[in-house]
Amino acid sequence: MSSRRKFLKLSSIGVPLLGTSIFQSSIVEAATKKRSKGVKKPVVISTWRNGIQANEAAWKVLSAKGESLDAVEQGVMVVEADPKDRSVGYGGRPDKEGNVTLDACIMDHMSNVGAVAYLKNVKHAISVARKVMEETPHAMIVGDGAYRFAMDQGFKHENLLTPESEKEWKEWLKKSNYKPVINIENHDTIGMLALDENGNISGSCTTSGAAWKMPGRVGDSPIIGAGLFLDNEVGGAVATGLGEAVIRTAATTICVEYMRMGMHPQEAAKKAIERICDKHKNHPDMPNLQVGILALNKNGEYGGFGVRSGFNYAICDNDKGNRLEDAGYKLKWD
Repeated sequence: MSSRRKFLKLSSIGVPLLGTSIFQSSIVEAATKKRSKGVKKPVVISTWRNGIQANEAAWKVLSAKGESLDAVEQGVMVVEADPKDRSVGYGGRPDKEGNVTLDACIMDHMSNVGAVAYLKNVKHAISVARKVMEETPHAMIVGDGAYRFAMDQGFKHENLLTPESEKEWKEWLKKSNYKPVINIENHDTIGMLALDENGNISGSCTTSGAAWKMPGRVGDSPIIGAGLFLDNEVGGAVATGLGEAVIRTAATTICVEYMRMGMHPQEAAKKAIERICDKHKNHPDMPNLQVGILALNKNGEYGGFGVRSGFNYAICDNDKGNRLEDAGYKLKWD
C-alpha cells in the first residue's frame, strides 16, 4: 500500500512536468515556424568599421549564389592581409615578447568546425582554421603544431610584425605595463556571419589578440561557443571585445539559445550582454569592460549590442547595400 501511494505521488508530479516539457517544445516549434516566413537572403554581417571591406569581399561570393562558408573565409581574409589593421593578421600588435600570434575559427552550417590558436608567421589564420576543419579529424590545433600543419598544407612563412607595430611594441617595453583595455578605438577582432541563397549560415572569427599579452595567451576568438557559435536551424552569433569575459559566459552560445527561444537577434544580443554585465558586476575587469555581440537568424534578421557605447558593425544585404550601423549598448563610457 505504501509503495502504491508513493507511485501515485510520483505520477502526480510527473504529469505537470511532462505537460511543461510539451508546452516548452510547442513554444520553440512555433518560434521556428515564425522564423521561416519572409526570409531575406543573402545577408552578411561583420564587426567594426573594418567589416565594410570584409563585407565587400564576402558579398562577391554571396551575390553570385556562392556558399556562406566561402563568403566568411574570403571576407575576413581582406582584413587579415591589411597591415593598417593593427589587431588582425599581418601588422597585428605583438605579445610582450614581440611575437605576432594569431587566433581564428570557422564554422559551417553542418556544425563542422576548425580553429587555430597562437599561430605564428602565417598571415591567413582563418584559412588554416578551415584546413583544420576539412583535412583533419580535429577541431583545434595550436602553437608550433598549428604552424607545422600550415607549412604542410602549403601556406607561406611570413614575418607578420610590421615596422609600425614593432615601433609601438618597443615604446611599450619602456614601461611594460600590461592592462587589457578594450575601447572604441581598439578594434580587436573581425567576426563575420553570412546567410546564403540556400538558407545556410556560416561564421568566422580571426584576431591577433590583445596587444602585449602574455606569451601563449588565447582569447575567445578561436573558441567555438565563445567567440563564435551557430546552429543552422536557428542562427549564429559572433563576439568582439575582452575575450576572457566572453569565455567566462559562453556568450555566443547563450545568444543563439536566446534566438532558439524565439527572440529577435537584437534582443538576443542584448540579453547575452546583460548576462555578461551581471556576471562581471563585481569583477576587476568591469570598469573597463567592453564586449560586442552580433547575431543573425535564419530569417535574415540581425542585431548588435555592446556592454558600452562605441561598438559598430557592417551589414550588407539586397535592400540597402553595404553600410555601417551603431550597435545598442547598456552603459556609456565614463
